[in-house]
Amino acid sequence: MNQKVFHTGALKLYGKYVSIIVKSAMQYRASFIMFVFGRFFVSFNVFLGIFFMFQRFHSVKGFSYREVLLCFSIVLLEFSLAEMYARGFDVFPSMVRQGDFDRILLRPRSAVLQVLGSRFELTRLGAFVQSIVMFVYAVWTGGVRWTFSKIAALSLMLICGSALFTSMFMIGAAFSFFTLERLEFMNVFTDAAREYGKYPLGIYGKKLLWITTFLLPYALVQYYPLLYLLDRRDSILYVFLPLPAALFLIPAYLFWRVGVRHYKSTGS
Repeated sequence: MNQKVFHTGALKLYGKYVSIIVKSAMQYRASFIMFVFGRFFVSFNVFLGIFFMFQRFHSVKGFSYREVLLCFSIVLLEFSLAEMYARGFDVFPSMVRQGDFDRILLRPRSAVLQVLGSRFELTRLGAFVQSIVMFVYAVWTGGVRWTFSKIAALSLMLICGSALFTSMFMIGAAFSFFTLERLEFMNVFTDAAREYGKYPLGIYGKKLLWITTFLLPYALVQYYPLLYLLDRRDSILYVFLPLPAALFLIPAYLFWRVGVRHYKSTGS
């Protein structure tokens, strides 16, 4: 069966998936609203942690409160975007265990597209809205002298960062072809990366910075372009550093394909 990631009408079909999920959520509006507000305030606690820390310490490794807030808001927005549209990969192990993936393979559509469309996490809208509010505030008060190149760098950070988190969700889903369970250690590459991303990765030392540059390229969508935004680096190359991080989708997809080839039907 031909498993294409992109094909004609894919976006239209994905839009239909999302519209169905939205209509379903709106059937229980009170519950949906409470979930959204809950997610908003849970995410807001992380911001309060940063705020109160800087009431005592005025800088962290030379980074001010406004600079750290800009860094965290960008990472949080990247993660929130990926978590909303790529949540299907996060819950994919249950599809394998219950045999739902059999139906996906029988349909004449991309398996990746169907998994993406199986779960659009609308209840994560609270965290997404909170990340938007924090992002707008950080951009407005961050003291960055915005130029066209800096706007381009920021745009690439958001797009490629979201793609990088999506690739991690995809890798976690691909492991379930072999384990049938969701591997908790994958949280190190998703949730933990978001937590560490509260601060510029360079403050954690050279070893971690090397790992997040050459092995798991989080620094390419966080630390290095942030230095350019803050006028700590002036090379135009820093604008385009997020692009190699987005290419992490390629090995993630190849690993997914290996998993699909090794998939054994439940027979149900």
